[in-house]
This record gives sequence, structure tokens and C-alpha cells, in this order.
Amino acid sequence: MQLSNTPVSYGWLTIVIHWVVAATVFGTFALGFWMVDLSYYDGWYRRAPDIHRSVGVLLFGLMVFRSVWRLLATSPDPLSGHKRWETISARVAHGLLYGLVFVAIGSGFLISTADGSSVSVFGWFEVPSVTGQIKGLEDMAGLVHHWSTWAVIVLALVHAASALKHHLIDRDATLRRMLVPGRRDY
Repeated sequence: MQLSNTPVSYGWLTIVIHWVVAATVFGTFALGFWMVDLSYYDGWYRRAPDIHRSVGVLLFGLMVFRSVWRLLATSPDPLSGHKRWETISARVAHGLLYGLVFVAIGSGFLISTADGSSVSVFGWFEVPSVTGQIKGLEDMAGLVHHWSTWAVIVLALVHAASALKHHLIDRDATLRRMLVPGRRDY
């Protein structure tokens, strides 16, 4: 089993992290989108935000690990059929995705801790506020959180559409490399 990346393919660790982060980002976005319209008397009014915050904190840890892994691990070389602008735009898009996910997580954390309270992660542990009480922080962080999450979703959809374009139109191995490691047909 190929755990690590090689110059020609991604390894299982990178592939699993990629898809777990993607599912988590889209899942927490959907949960957040749904929960803002819950009424006070809905049974999910308190539960949904607790889940959203807990998953966000865990996603932060996974993104830190993913970022370190990306810096330390070998990256597969671009496919020979890729144009220079495609390679550059892919690198820029990945950098923006990483950065925007961190902004979304950080601003969400600031919303939850603007009053000085900590965030409980599924009751397993608490993450304390790093700011204490700052007047107006919750509103400002809320605006940043709103727009950064939408930016992540739009950019992730463009990323997915690009992968599908490579798979269906260009018929290259861009998408296959993120599905199964070590294949030699690319």
C-alpha cells in the first residue's frame, strides 16, 4: 500500500485527507447554512451550532496536519500534458483554498469566543478564547466567516469542475491521481 506521495502519484494519506477535508468543508457549510434559520424552539437550535463548532475545531487540526504534510511530502510532478497556465492556476487555487479554509475556521472560532467563552469540542475538551471580550468582534468575524465560507465553496466547486474537465474533456489522469495511488497509466 502506497502511503506517501511519489513524483508520479499521490499516496493514500494525501488522498484520504483531501477527501475528508472536502466532505467536512461541504458538510459544515451545509450545516451552517441550515442552522442560521433555526428558530429558538427548534430542537437543533443549540445542538447544530455545537456540532458546527466542534467539527470546525477538528478541521483546524486536520488542516494544520495537512499543511505540514504538504510542505514535507513529495508532490507529484505536473502531468506532461498540462499547460503552464494550468499548473500555475492549480497552485494558486490550492493556496487560496488552504488560506480561505483557515480564515473561515479562524473567523468562526472568533464568533464563538468573542464573549470570552471557550469552545467545547463534543464535550471531549475545551478550546479557550484567545481574545477575551472584544466589543464588535462577533459581528466583524461573522462577516468574514460568511464571505470566506462562500469563497471556499465557490473555489472548491471551480476546483472540482477543473478536475472533471481534465477527466472528461482532456482525458488525462488529473482526477485519477486523487482517487487511487500508484497507478501507472498516467
